[in-house]
Amino acid sequence: MQKKIDHAVAEISTVLLGKEKAIRLALCCLIAKGHLLIEDLPGMGKTTLSQALAKVLGLQYKRVQFTSDILPADILGVSIFDRKSANFQFMPGPIFTQVLLADEINRTSPKSQSALLEAMEEGQVTIEGSTRELPAPFFVIATQNPSNQAGTYPLPESQLDRFLMRLSLGYPDREAERKLLLGEDTRKKLHRLQAIIDVHELVNIQKAVDEVHCSDNLIDYVQRLVEYSRFNDNFPVGISPRGAQALLCTAKAWALMSGRGHTVPEDVQIVLPSVVEHRLSAMVNYQSTSKSLSRKLLEEVSVII
Repeated sequence: MQKKIDHAVAEISTVLLGKEKAIRLALCCLIAKGHLLIEDLPGMGKTTLSQALAKVLGLQYKRVQFTSDILPADILGVSIFDRKSANFQFMPGPIFTQVLLADEINRTSPKSQSALLEAMEEGQVTIEGSTRELPAPFFVIATQNPSNQAGTYPLPESQLDRFLMRLSLGYPDREAERKLLLGEDTRKKLHRLQAIIDVHELVNIQKAVDEVHCSDNLIDYVQRLVEYSRFNDNFPVGISPRGAQALLCTAKAWALMSGRGHTVPEDVQIVLPSVVEHRLSAMVNYQSTSKSLSRKLLEEVSVII
């Protein structure tokens, strides 16, 4: 299982150069059955990462370009009257897929953003009074530009909390960028990516996450992190129960990816910034404060008491 995961990471690394940790975190999010939010400047590889993940995992992939005039029906689907049958026929929207790229999600209105809430939480959508199941597995990979850019709508706290993790890719290092400049077009590389993990294997890996052992001491450490965020005046909001579950589940997925059947504190520490930053900073400016908040947790909460 670990070899398969390492192979998948290596395959994605051929198109997203110098970003192995971000790739591993993104894959960890999907293995933990979460949804991923990628925030960065345009042109940093957000869309490339989402396409590469879908191809390497052998999953059906669709993309929605979010704009200010997009409507919920453009995402979910709509019923159209068929004159031949004299009945309404439901035309499913792009949300009926296994991997949905919600590109530039914060460029659309809150009404359209909210169309994803039920799908992300329950794996289903309710349209015109009927509930329709979505394909399984179902992943949303959303990208957004920094909130200080023109034409953006901030994601509400309820929407942010639906994302298991938030990542930022950042600029490549000098060596990786040189390879990018001298190498082949990324779009051609994407077409050649191979499916390393099929749907059946992915489902088995996801089930295996539940079997990863967590000791009482590790649970105590997670609880201390959560409680510190809730009762310390330096934190505007605390980690919610759903956030605490997300942190533990993601740590277990990271342990599994590392070839272990048990979780250690380092697993929690590696995934914590990506899991809690967007939750801790829901009411404050993300770029200026959230990283320092997650760092405070890691620095001020001891592993052992």
